[in-house]
Amino acid sequence: MVLILALAFLLSSNRRAIRLRVVAAAFALQAGFAALVLYVPVGNRMLQGAAGGVESLLGFARAGVAFLFGPLADPAIGGTSFAISALPVIVFFAALISILYYLGVMQLVIRWIGGALEKVTGISKVESLCAASNIFVGQSESPLVIRPYLAALNPSQLFTVMTVGMAGVAGTILAAYASMGIRIDYLVAAAFMSAPGGILMAKLMMPDEPPVPAEVADEALPNPHVKPSLASDEEERPANIIMAASQGAQTGVKLAVAVGAMVLAFVALVALANGILGWIGGWFGAPELSFQMVLGYVFAPVFYLLGADGWAEAMQAGGLFGSKIVLNEFVAFIELGKDTALSAHTVAIVTFALCGFANFSSIAIQMAVTGGLAPNQRPVIAKLGIRALVAGALSNLMSAALAGLFLSL
Repeated sequence: MVLILALAFLLSSNRRAIRLRVVAAAFALQAGFAALVLYVPVGNRMLQGAAGGVESLLGFARAGVAFLFGPLADPAIGGTSFAISALPVIVFFAALISILYYLGVMQLVIRWIGGALEKVTGISKVESLCAASNIFVGQSESPLVIRPYLAALNPSQLFTVMTVGMAGVAGTILAAYASMGIRIDYLVAAAFMSAPGGILMAKLMMPDEPPVPAEVADEALPNPHVKPSLASDEEERPANIIMAASQGAQTGVKLAVAVGAMVLAFVALVALANGILGWIGGWFGAPELSFQMVLGYVFAPVFYLLGADGWAEAMQAGGLFGSKIVLNEFVAFIELGKDTALSAHTVAIVTFALCGFANFSSIAIQMAVTGGLAPNQRPVIAKLGIRALVAGALSNLMSAALAGLFLSL
């Protein structure tokens, strides 16, 4: 943990401007939540209860999958395939979240969590609301929460918005991870830890300029499943709960198709890279050389220090984390779900480290989404993209370090 904080400090754009109160409060929130749900018995029971709720929702999603795919949904036939077990879950959760937005539940929860983050850490309401929304929706939707103010954000505030997006994970995608056999309690804990973790790294690596007041009105909390650029204000708001579910499902289908195409392409490209590396390695007596092995050597020291059980497991963990950074977290989670050789402790550390959108494709996503909502910010987003990726990855590693610490006590 000390090394992660030291690295973020060394990469800071202005070390003298770092506000210790903000950094200390964000770290205390991240560490405190980890201790509460992973170490304190009462908090752990609460986490297990939340995980049980998510598991119940997954059961309802499977009912829809069974109706749509029939016998193919049977695990003995094809129900364990990614296309059947994971992608339809995204559609269900997108529809559910859209309904919760229509009913005003999501806005209430986001305002409550965002207000708490604002009070405790001292960051602006714009930043806190965006960080809170990233617990439930992804980096493609969370900028809509603060869209009236994106164009006026200073670089430090915009960097926070980008970093919490990189560090966080959408609730719809989290459900897909769970359907691949990843422990739900770890995923839920990592999602909530990502908000203060992202703030921590953002305020270390790019401290605040003089504060800019930015009060967010109620109308700045729309349903993220309706694109503001494609509809007027009257057309945006669903007429009823059925329309809200329909809009959410349509968005979920688009997201599921995008995820499926992305996974197909990247898995195939990794196979191609492994074939080329194995061919080259064969010339030097190392035909087993692979993409994961190269990344494993790069990140193995990190996971060894995080508490992986032995160097061999640190190599495997490093390869998974490298795949998440270079490709995406879906590819890494698929490999983690297949890997039965890792110890439970190492799996826990890796799960927390992988739970976030910090990868190179996310830079393009943020350019398209946030840059589309605030075209004047596109040059700043492009300039800060790599820095935000590093900050998001460090936030995920901090969550992994805290999880490894409290799970070993």
